[in-house]
Amino acid sequence: MKVLIIEDSTSLRRSLKIGLSNLGYTVDDTGDGSEGLSMALAGDYSLLILDLMLPSVDGTAILKAIRKANKDLRVLILSARDLTEDKIEGLLNGADDYLTKPFSFDELHVRLLCLMRRGSLNVSDSKVNIGLFSLDLHLKQLFCDGNDANLTPNEYKLVECLFTNQGKVISPEKLSEYLAGQYDAIAKNSIEAHLSTARKKVKLLGHDLPIKTKRGFGYFC
Repeated sequence: MKVLIIEDSTSLRRSLKIGLSNLGYTVDDTGDGSEGLSMALAGDYSLLILDLMLPSVDGTAILKAIRKANKDLRVLILSARDLTEDKIEGLLNGADDYLTKPFSFDELHVRLLCLMRRGSLNVSDSKVNIGLFSLDLHLKQLFCDGNDANLTPNEYKLVECLFTNQGKVISPEKLSEYLAGQYDAIAKNSIEAHLSTARKKVKLLGHDLPIKTKRGFGYFC
């Protein structure tokens, strides 16, 4: 399996390359954003470990260019930026996962393994597509087979959180934080009510919303 590391810290980049190579990965690396973007677009990589603060071209621009080119590449952002807003922005721009520095190499490895277990997630520019469903992250709308589901803001946010984290079980607490912010909360009953009405709206279009419940843990799609 081929991995590309775009990280401007020479010592960290070398450490990651040695660690992943010892685990059997084929690893290429660079500390320059422009060179990294060219490598990502031209190379046949399965995974990308991407820093955000890079010389010449920053990580966010690299991520957007990769998604615009429809590269089937799993992207793990590895960044010292640890604010919730930074993580949300990274995921909405097309990252599959976000890990903050400092970090455990074992955790990073497990996250990479989890990324490769997921089904294909088609992220194209500002859209997340799952089957007949297309979530437009800019227009803040969910389309089902081309028809607008007309979700309310809270219904949309719930769907957005789950669609952009496809393959992950999201707890009610995390969904509450996504809707209301870190210092407020929404009751689990309210989350269930929003999801129920979203499902009914999609059902009227002749389809089922691809969101399931894992009892005792949360929701996933």
